[in-house]
Amino acid sequence: MTSLRSQFGEWAVVTGASSGIGRAIARRLAAEGIALVLVARGAEALDAVASELRAAHGTDVVPLAIDLSRSGGAAELLAATSTLDVGLLVAAAGFCTSGPFIDSSLERELEMLAVNCRAVLELTHAFARRFAERKRGGIVLMSSIVAFQGTPWAAHYSATKAYNQALAEALHVELGPRGVTVLASAPGPTSSGFAVRAGMRMGRTVTSDDVARGTLAALGRKATVLPGVLSKVLTWSLAPLPRAARVRIMGAVMGGMTGQRPTSVSPPGVRGRG
Repeated sequence: MTSLRSQFGEWAVVTGASSGIGRAIARRLAAEGIALVLVARGAEALDAVASELRAAHGTDVVPLAIDLSRSGGAAELLAATSTLDVGLLVAAAGFCTSGPFIDSSLERELEMLAVNCRAVLELTHAFARRFAERKRGGIVLMSSIVAFQGTPWAAHYSATKAYNQALAEALHVELGPRGVTVLASAPGPTSSGFAVRAGMRMGRTVTSDDVARGTLAALGRKATVLPGVLSKVLTWSLAPLPRAARVRIMGAVMGGMTGQRPTSVSPPGVRGRG
Protein backbone atom coordinates (compact mmCIF):
# COMPACT_ATOMS: atom_id res chain seq x y z
CA MET A 1 0.00 0.00 0.00
CA THR A 2 2.83 2.42 0.81
CA SER A 3 4.20 2.17 -2.72
CA LEU A 4 1.03 2.90 -4.68
CA ARG A 5 2.06 6.47 -5.53
CA SER A 6 5.56 5.40 -6.53
CA GLN A 7 4.15 2.56 -8.62
CA PHE A 8 1.45 4.44 -10.48
CA GLY A 9 2.14 8.14 -10.17
CA GLU A 10 0.29 11.17 -8.88
CA TRP A 11 -3.20 10.77 -10.37
CA ALA A 12 -5.87 8.06 -10.35
CA VAL A 13 -9.32 7.91 -11.93
CA VAL A 14 -12.05 6.19 -9.92
CA THR A 15 -15.50 5.68 -11.42
CA GLY A 16 -18.52 4.95 -9.26
CA ALA A 17 -16.78 7.05 -6.61
CA SER A 18 -19.79 8.58 -4.87
CA SER A 19 -20.70 5.45 -2.90
CA GLY A 20 -19.85 1.85 -2.07
CA ILE A 21 -16.65 0.22 -3.25
CA GLY A 22 -15.62 3.12 -5.48
CA ARG A 23 -15.82 5.58 -2.59
CA ALA A 24 -13.90 3.20 -0.29
CA ILE A 25 -11.12 2.82 -2.85
CA ALA A 26 -10.98 6.58 -3.38
CA ARG A 27 -10.57 7.11 0.37
CA ARG A 28 -7.67 4.68 0.53
CA LEU A 29 -5.94 6.20 -2.50
CA ALA A 30 -6.32 9.71 -1.06
CA ALA A 31 -4.77 8.49 2.19
CA GLU A 32 -1.77 7.39 0.10
CA GLY A 33 -1.39 10.93 -1.23
CA ILE A 34 -2.69 10.17 -4.72
CA ALA A 35 -4.64 12.95 -6.44
CA LEU A 36 -8.02 11.82 -7.72
CA VAL A 37 -10.47 12.25 -10.54
CA LEU A 38 -13.77 11.02 -9.11
CA VAL A 39 -16.58 10.08 -11.48
CA ALA A 40 -20.26 9.39 -10.76
CA ARG A 41 -23.69 10.50 -11.95
CA GLY A 42 -24.81 12.46 -8.90
CA ALA A 43 -23.02 15.79 -8.57
CA GLU A 44 -24.12 16.48 -5.00
CA ALA A 45 -22.92 13.16 -3.56
CA LEU A 46 -19.73 13.35 -5.59
CA ASP A 47 -18.94 16.85 -4.36
CA ALA A 48 -19.45 15.68 -0.78
CA VAL A 49 -16.90 12.89 -1.21
CA ALA A 50 -14.45 15.27 -2.89
CA SER A 51 -14.76 17.78 -0.03
CA GLU A 52 -14.28 15.03 2.55
CA LEU A 53 -11.08 13.78 0.90
CA ARG A 54 -9.62 17.24 0.44
CA ALA A 55 -10.23 18.06 4.10
CA ALA A 56 -8.94 14.73 5.42
CA HIS A 57 -5.86 14.32 3.25
CA GLY A 58 -5.13 17.64 1.53
CA THR A 59 -4.98 15.95 -1.84
CA ASP A 60 -6.18 17.32 -5.17
CA VAL A 61 -9.61 15.98 -6.09
CA VAL A 62 -11.47 16.66 -9.34
CA PRO A 63 -15.14 15.59 -9.26
CA LEU A 64 -16.74 14.85 -12.64
CA ALA A 65 -20.50 14.32 -12.70
CA ILE A 66 -20.77 12.07 -15.77
CA ASP A 67 -23.37 9.43 -16.61
CA LEU A 68 -21.35 6.55 -18.07
CA SER A 69 -24.50 4.88 -19.40
CA ARG A 70 -24.81 7.76 -21.87
CA SER A 71 -23.16 7.52 -25.27
CA GLY A 72 -20.26 9.92 -25.12
CA GLY A 73 -19.91 9.73 -21.34
CA ALA A 74 -16.60 7.87 -21.43
CA ALA A 75 -15.28 10.22 -24.11
CA GLU A 76 -16.15 13.18 -21.88
CA LEU A 77 -14.15 11.65 -19.03
CA LEU A 78 -11.18 10.96 -21.30
CA ALA A 79 -11.19 14.53 -22.60
CA ALA A 80 -11.31 15.92 -19.07
CA THR A 81 -8.26 13.89 -18.02
CA SER A 82 -6.19 14.32 -21.18
CA THR A 83 -3.75 16.77 -19.56
CA LEU A 84 -3.35 14.85 -16.28
CA ASP A 85 -0.62 12.30 -15.67
CA VAL A 86 -3.06 9.53 -14.76
CA GLY A 87 -1.41 6.26 -13.82
CA LEU A 88 -4.26 4.25 -12.33
CA LEU A 89 -7.81 3.51 -13.47
CA VAL A 90 -10.31 1.93 -11.07
CA ALA A 91 -13.50 1.13 -13.01
CA ALA A 92 -15.88 0.66 -10.07
CA ALA A 93 -19.05 2.09 -11.63
CA GLY A 94 -21.73 -0.50 -12.18
CA PHE A 95 -25.09 -1.80 -11.07
CA CYS A 96 -27.16 -4.97 -11.04
CA THR A 97 -30.61 -5.98 -12.19
CA SER A 98 -32.22 -9.07 -10.70
CA GLY A 99 -35.26 -11.27 -11.08
CA PRO A 100 -36.62 -13.19 -14.08
CA PHE A 101 -34.75 -12.16 -17.22
CA ILE A 102 -37.84 -12.16 -19.45
CA ASP A 103 -39.67 -9.85 -17.05
CA SER A 104 -36.93 -7.26 -17.05
CA SER A 105 -36.97 -3.97 -18.93
CA LEU A 106 -34.80 -4.13 -22.05
CA GLU A 107 -34.05 -0.43 -21.64
CA ARG A 108 -32.74 -1.06 -18.12
CA GLU A 109 -30.67 -4.04 -19.26
CA LEU A 110 -29.11 -1.96 -22.04
CA GLU A 111 -28.29 0.75 -19.52
CA MET A 112 -26.53 -1.83 -17.34
CA LEU A 113 -24.65 -3.17 -20.36
CA ALA A 114 -23.49 0.35 -21.19
CA VAL A 115 -22.18 1.05 -17.67
CA ASN A 116 -20.82 -2.39 -16.79
CA CYS A 117 -19.27 -3.23 -20.18
CA ARG A 118 -19.25 -0.51 -22.86
CA ALA A 119 -17.85 2.22 -20.61
CA VAL A 120 -15.36 -0.25 -19.15
CA LEU A 121 -14.22 -1.16 -22.65
CA GLU A 122 -13.84 2.47 -23.75
CA LEU A 123 -11.95 3.55 -20.64
CA THR A 124 -9.76 0.46 -20.47
CA HIS A 125 -8.80 0.73 -24.13
CA ALA A 126 -7.88 4.41 -23.89
CA PHE A 127 -6.03 4.29 -20.58
CA ALA A 128 -4.23 1.04 -21.45
CA ARG A 129 -2.76 2.79 -24.49
CA ARG A 130 -1.70 5.75 -22.40
CA PHE A 131 -0.16 3.54 -19.72
CA ALA A 132 1.64 1.30 -22.22
CA GLU A 133 3.17 4.37 -23.87
CA ARG A 134 4.54 5.59 -20.53
CA LYS A 135 5.47 1.98 -19.59
CA ARG A 136 3.73 2.24 -16.23
CA GLY A 137 0.16 2.02 -14.99
CA GLY A 138 -2.55 0.01 -13.33
CA ILE A 139 -6.14 -0.94 -14.18
CA VAL A 140 -8.71 -2.41 -11.80
CA LEU A 141 -11.89 -3.91 -13.26
CA MET A 142 -14.71 -4.94 -10.94
CA SER A 143 -15.72 -8.54 -11.43
CA SER A 144 -17.80 -10.60 -8.97
CA ILE A 145 -18.12 -14.13 -7.67
CA VAL A 146 -21.10 -14.45 -10.05
CA ALA A 147 -18.68 -14.00 -12.97
CA PHE A 148 -17.41 -17.58 -12.74
CA GLN A 149 -20.67 -19.22 -13.86
CA GLY A 150 -24.08 -18.19 -15.11
CA THR A 151 -26.30 -17.02 -12.27
CA PRO A 152 -30.09 -17.46 -12.64
CA TRP A 153 -32.15 -14.50 -11.42
CA ALA A 154 -29.21 -12.23 -12.20
CA ALA A 155 -28.50 -13.68 -15.63
CA HIS A 156 -27.48 -10.54 -17.47
CA TYR A 157 -25.60 -9.03 -14.53
CA SER A 158 -23.47 -12.16 -14.15
CA ALA A 159 -22.80 -12.04 -17.90
CA THR A 160 -21.52 -8.44 -17.63
CA LYS A 161 -19.23 -9.45 -14.80
CA ALA A 162 -17.95 -12.45 -16.77
CA TYR A 163 -17.02 -9.93 -19.49
CA ASN A 164 -14.99 -7.86 -17.03
CA GLN A 165 -13.35 -10.95 -15.55
CA ALA A 166 -12.27 -12.33 -18.93
CA LEU A 167 -11.06 -8.94 -20.15
CA ALA A 168 -8.94 -8.37 -17.05
CA GLU A 169 -7.44 -11.86 -17.11
CA ALA A 170 -6.36 -11.50 -20.74
CA LEU A 171 -5.03 -7.96 -20.38
CA HIS A 172 -3.05 -8.95 -17.29
CA VAL A 173 -0.99 -11.19 -19.60
CA GLU A 174 -0.96 -8.87 -22.63
CA LEU A 175 -0.04 -5.66 -20.86
CA GLY A 176 2.23 -6.99 -18.11
CA PRO A 177 5.34 -6.96 -20.30
CA ARG A 178 4.57 -3.35 -21.19
CA GLY A 179 4.62 -2.23 -17.56
CA VAL A 180 0.84 -2.18 -17.03
CA THR A 181 -0.74 -4.30 -14.31
CA VAL A 182 -4.40 -5.32 -14.66
CA LEU A 183 -6.49 -6.76 -11.84
CA ALA A 184 -9.96 -8.28 -11.67
CA SER A 185 -11.52 -7.76 -8.25
CA ALA A 186 -14.27 -10.32 -7.62
CA PRO A 187 -16.05 -9.61 -4.33
CA GLY A 188 -18.99 -11.52 -2.93
CA PRO A 189 -22.04 -9.95 -1.26
CA THR A 190 -21.03 -6.46 -0.11
CA SER A 191 -22.82 -4.04 2.21
CA SER A 192 -22.61 -1.05 -0.13
CA GLY A 193 -26.19 -0.04 -0.97
CA PHE A 194 -25.79 -2.07 -4.16
CA ALA A 195 -28.35 -4.67 -3.11
CA VAL A 196 -31.09 -2.12 -2.50
CA ARG A 197 -30.83 -0.81 -6.05
CA ALA A 198 -30.83 -4.38 -7.36
CA GLY A 199 -33.85 -5.43 -5.30
CA MET A 200 -31.92 -8.09 -3.36
CA ARG A 201 -31.92 -9.10 0.30
CA MET A 202 -28.45 -10.02 1.51
CA GLY A 203 -27.47 -11.97 4.58
CA ARG A 204 -23.81 -12.14 5.50
CA THR A 205 -21.71 -9.54 3.67
CA VAL A 206 -18.27 -7.95 3.57
CA THR A 207 -17.84 -4.20 3.84
CA SER A 208 -16.86 -1.89 1.01
CA ASP A 209 -13.68 -1.08 2.91
CA ASP A 210 -12.83 -4.80 3.11
CA VAL A 211 -13.12 -4.96 -0.67
CA ALA A 212 -11.08 -1.78 -1.17
CA ARG A 213 -8.31 -2.95 1.14
CA GLY A 214 -8.06 -6.40 -0.44
CA THR A 215 -8.21 -5.02 -3.96
CA LEU A 216 -5.45 -2.46 -3.57
CA ALA A 217 -3.24 -4.92 -1.68
CA ALA A 218 -3.47 -7.33 -4.64
CA LEU A 219 -2.78 -4.72 -7.32
CA GLY A 220 0.43 -5.61 -9.12
CA ARG A 221 0.58 -9.04 -7.46
CA LYS A 222 -2.32 -11.03 -8.94
CA ALA A 223 -4.58 -11.25 -11.98
CA THR A 224 -7.69 -11.86 -9.84
CA VAL A 225 -8.43 -11.17 -6.20
CA LEU A 226 -11.33 -12.45 -4.08
CA PRO A 227 -11.41 -9.69 -1.46
CA GLY A 228 -12.66 -10.70 1.97
CA VAL A 229 -13.02 -14.12 3.59
CA LEU A 230 -16.63 -14.53 2.44
CA SER A 231 -15.71 -14.12 -1.24
CA LYS A 232 -13.02 -16.78 -0.93
CA VAL A 233 -15.23 -19.26 0.93
CA LEU A 234 -18.12 -18.92 -1.53
CA THR A 235 -15.90 -19.25 -4.60
CA TRP A 236 -13.58 -21.99 -3.40
CA SER A 237 -16.46 -24.13 -2.09
CA LEU A 238 -18.00 -24.18 -5.57
CA ALA A 239 -14.78 -24.49 -7.59
CA PRO A 240 -14.52 -28.34 -7.52
CA LEU A 241 -18.07 -28.77 -8.84
CA PRO A 242 -19.05 -29.09 -12.52
CA ARG A 243 -20.08 -25.79 -14.05
CA ALA A 244 -23.69 -26.95 -14.50
CA ALA A 245 -23.95 -27.69 -10.79
CA ARG A 246 -22.46 -24.30 -9.92
CA VAL A 247 -25.08 -22.58 -12.06
CA ARG A 248 -27.90 -24.39 -10.24
CA ILE A 249 -26.45 -23.67 -6.81
CA MET A 250 -25.95 -20.00 -7.59
CA GLY A 251 -29.50 -19.93 -8.92
CA ALA A 252 -30.75 -21.23 -5.58
CA VAL A 253 -28.70 -18.64 -3.70
CA MET A 254 -29.78 -15.77 -5.92
CA GLY A 255 -33.37 -17.00 -5.87
CA GLY A 256 -33.36 -16.68 -2.09
CA MET A 257 -31.87 -13.19 -2.28
CA THR A 258 -34.41 -11.97 -4.83
CA GLY A 259 -37.52 -13.73 -3.52
CA GLN A 260 -37.79 -16.08 -6.49
CA ARG A 261 -38.79 -19.71 -6.31
CA PRO A 262 -35.72 -21.75 -5.30
CA THR A 263 -33.92 -23.51 -8.14
CA SER A 264 -33.13 -27.20 -7.76
CA VAL A 265 -29.44 -27.88 -7.28
CA SER A 266 -29.65 -31.48 -8.53
CA PRO A 267 -27.64 -32.07 -11.72
CA PRO A 268 -29.64 -32.82 -14.87
CA GLY A 269 -31.10 -36.31 -14.85
CA VAL A 270 -30.85 -36.71 -11.06
CA ARG A 271 -34.02 -36.47 -9.02
CA GLY A 272 -33.86 -34.82 -5.64
CA ARG A 273 -35.51 -36.29 -2.55
CA GLY A 274 -38.87 -35.16 -1.23
